[in-house]
Amino acid sequence: MTAIFKIASTLARSTKRRILLFVDVILVPPALFAAMILQYNDGLAFENMSRHWLALPLLMGFSWLLSVVLGLHRIQLKAFENHAIGLTALHAVLLGLAAAIMDDLAGYGTSFATFINFALLYFFMSVGARMLMLQVLLAIYRHGQPQCRLLIYGAGQTGRQLAAALHTDQATTPVAFVDDNEALQTTLIQGLTVYSPLTIEALVKARNIDRVVLAMPAMAPPKQAQLSRRLRDLGLDVHTVPSFAQITGQSPITEQMQPVAHGQLLGRPALDRELSGGSDAYAGKSVLISGAGGSIGSELCRQVFACRPTRIVLFEISELALYNIDMELRDLGVSHATDIVPVLGSVTDQALVTRTLANNDVQVVLHAAAYKHVTLVEQNPITGTANNVLGTHTLARAAAAFEVERFILVSTDKAVRPTNIMGASKRLAEIVVHDLANRTQSKTMFSMVRFGNVMGSSGSVIPLFHEQIKNGGPVTVRHPEVTRYFMTIPEAARLVLVAGSFDASGDVFVLDMGDPVRIYDLACQMISAVGYSLRSDANPSGDIEIKFTGLRPGEKIHEELLIGKGQTTTAHPRILQANEKHLSEIEVAAALRALKEAIAEGDETALRVALARWVEGGAHFIQDDREATNNLT
Repeated sequence: MTAIFKIASTLARSTKRRILLFVDVILVPPALFAAMILQYNDGLAFENMSRHWLALPLLMGFSWLLSVVLGLHRIQLKAFENHAIGLTALHAVLLGLAAAIMDDLAGYGTSFATFINFALLYFFMSVGARMLMLQVLLAIYRHGQPQCRLLIYGAGQTGRQLAAALHTDQATTPVAFVDDNEALQTTLIQGLTVYSPLTIEALVKARNIDRVVLAMPAMAPPKQAQLSRRLRDLGLDVHTVPSFAQITGQSPITEQMQPVAHGQLLGRPALDRELSGGSDAYAGKSVLISGAGGSIGSELCRQVFACRPTRIVLFEISELALYNIDMELRDLGVSHATDIVPVLGSVTDQALVTRTLANNDVQVVLHAAAYKHVTLVEQNPITGTANNVLGTHTLARAAAAFEVERFILVSTDKAVRPTNIMGASKRLAEIVVHDLANRTQSKTMFSMVRFGNVMGSSGSVIPLFHEQIKNGGPVTVRHPEVTRYFMTIPEAARLVLVAGSFDASGDVFVLDMGDPVRIYDLACQMISAVGYSLRSDANPSGDIEIKFTGLRPGEKIHEELLIGKGQTTTAHPRILQANEKHLSEIEVAAALRALKEAIAEGDETALRVALARWVEGGAHFIQDDREATNNLT
């Protein structure tokens, strides 16, 4: 079989055409003889055939000529369908007429019905020969090659057309149909049996099925996603196809679900245009941005880059993130005079931080580097706290030593009365920056900018909800009453730049973000925004379900932006200045010493105790590892 496959696969196209011409010619004698047998008894059939043997070469030559003129030899076997069958029928009719005319000219007086039978028999033989050759070739090509055994879900028009197309595929074998329509079940379509979806698991095992193709373009995408997930659980490779009408342009192909514009979900007008000013603080300066490849950091890079600094230092611990933002800025600044300096490393590396500030004459530091995912930091408190607190202390102290003009810390609303390690570490980072602002003799102006959840950032609910909706749900919400403050990435970055330009040191700035958004309402809005309906007890036939999963350790039902009251306005009407208590210099030193000892020894319990002692509102959630985990909820 292998040798035959090699011969078949190496045949030139011209050789294959000659073979088809030979078939068209060689079928003439058996078709004519069979017609004689149908018309006469055996003796007369041989007698009549003996009279026509001299005309056979002429008839066979005419068959060759017709095949060439009609182009039958140029039609590939796998493309031999309705049009080709029609040409074969015309070929047979013309051949039958030619035989009748030659018989009449010779004066043999053969019945005209004989030549009708001859044309019919030649037609069936020609079509049958090509079908047989196709199956033989497919068997040869498929021999020894891995075959994908395919189950088609949907026996409608799309499924039928798909099955017809795959019957001549060398690497794929359609095995059966599955359809929800009971009227189609047990019927045969395209030579394949239609089964009930309830039998899929048994079919997979009995027929060795590898892949399922969902040929139901009219089914809602969420339901297709749900069905696809169930089939994948059976270990199947699942694909979907559009309808052939959509492919040919008779109806539009449904576009893939696009994310909802984040500005539509804020529950308030976006503030991008209202956060004006601040550019002068960065124009013509050497600016270092830590965490430059993150969601906020990369947007800070873009907006600072637009201010035309002389140098922008991209400080980032992730090689891939650093590469991406570095290449993006270089593409943006083809005619830009700004020097771009990528620095790969951690802000906890004091030698690297010192060297970077010194070598690049840094004048402004925007510190966005932080581990911010609540659950991950909760599970890795040593690493998270070392980066968020000690990294901030290292960078801020170096900035003061080099008398950098401005140091701006990017903080979070989770630092307000924190119930998790991430929030507590960010609050202590704020305290460390405030302490440096008050006690150092440096000319550096320290400030902190605090805001809520950023839509579209890594780990935020918006991309999570979008992915869950795309996969057919359910959309997971922690609690029906959970609320959060939201802002867009451009808003957050602009807020940092504007607040960082203020001539104030040691202050915490927050954005007037309006009312918090209920996460359940946000999920409902995202579901409806992409044209799907919410599945609930009141609407059991809806597309997407919302499932409540409960608060995770360290999560609050409501977040806050301010620790105390009495915030004051600033030069910008949408930015407020918080008035909050801070630790003394001795207390900050003690806190840092306790943290460094706990981190050096890898003692999570001591770390939690230290955070609980020095962070306002933290004592209730850090006693020891077990109790802390229980109390975080």
